[in-house]
Amino acid sequence: MSIRVGVAGLGHWGPNLARNFAELAELTWLCDSDQGKSEFASRYAQARWTASFDEMLADPELDAVVIATPVPTHFDLARRALTAGKHVLVEKPPAMLGSEMEELVALAQDRDLVLMPGHLLLYHPGVRRLKEMIGAGELGEVLCVYGNRQNLGIIRSNENALWSLGVHDLSVILHLLDEDPEQTIALGRDFLTDGVEDVVFCYLRFPSGKIAHMHLSWLDPHKMRKITVVGTEKMVVFDDMELERKVTVYEKAPWRPSDRYGEWQTRTGDIFSPRISSDEPLKLECLEFLRLVSGEGDRRKVAEDGARVVRALDLLTSSLRGS
Repeated sequence: MSIRVGVAGLGHWGPNLARNFAELAELTWLCDSDQGKSEFASRYAQARWTASFDEMLADPELDAVVIATPVPTHFDLARRALTAGKHVLVEKPPAMLGSEMEELVALAQDRDLVLMPGHLLLYHPGVRRLKEMIGAGELGEVLCVYGNRQNLGIIRSNENALWSLGVHDLSVILHLLDEDPEQTIALGRDFLTDGVEDVVFCYLRFPSGKIAHMHLSWLDPHKMRKITVVGTEKMVVFDDMELERKVTVYEKAPWRPSDRYGEWQTRTGDIFSPRISSDEPLKLECLEFLRLVSGEGDRRKVAEDGARVVRALDLLTSSLRGS
């Protein structure tokens, strides 16, 4: 039986979600408070149009709701959808507070519903390859992970660089290391908009001793979307700005102490880029959501992984605010 899906929010990202679910499932509702977005109703003639989220939720035949509205609305809309008995895919972050996210997770578990955060990079074939390499021990012991996510713009007024940019890299770092940080430090400045940090530096330390760093900025001459994983045997770079070499493996590592000057000798081998599938990450994310809705996979884990990200964001925000 085809899964019936409604999409709420047809601004920047919603149209991409509508496109995928129209192909992969039965797109039965489109919802946006802006009547100017009703143009999408003619593009997807099979879907009913509404400006009322509650009208969409009232449809007893609707199985799932996809939320791509502005971030401050995510928690309230996701809570209402879960309360109405609908499975939920909600864009990142699903909530702005760890306590709110825990409420959503509990609500989903009580009703045996899917609560899936839209952490797109987790479904990127390049990131999946990184996870496979770490799991297989190809890198040796992972020592540190760091991310660079910089650009000149888009300058936002309702979320800072940590919550807008950092959530991407943070979701990947926590996914790769599979630990909650025990220490979180964030420093940043609001150069352009009062109270909204457009440049943020983050440090995380984990119980295993691994560390991670994120450089997040809307004020940078370079557009960078890069994550580096440093292991004792190999080092790997995932660069989403590369068209073909999304993943590059460096057979480089510290080798042994030198007899002179207390330095370390290093081992250098091949540099290569494995073939990475060109499948659209968003399509893979949508397929995973539909798989969870159909009863496959671990519904509880995907929600709890999302809560881990929001908890870490919450801790970094407290550090950023000096509390």
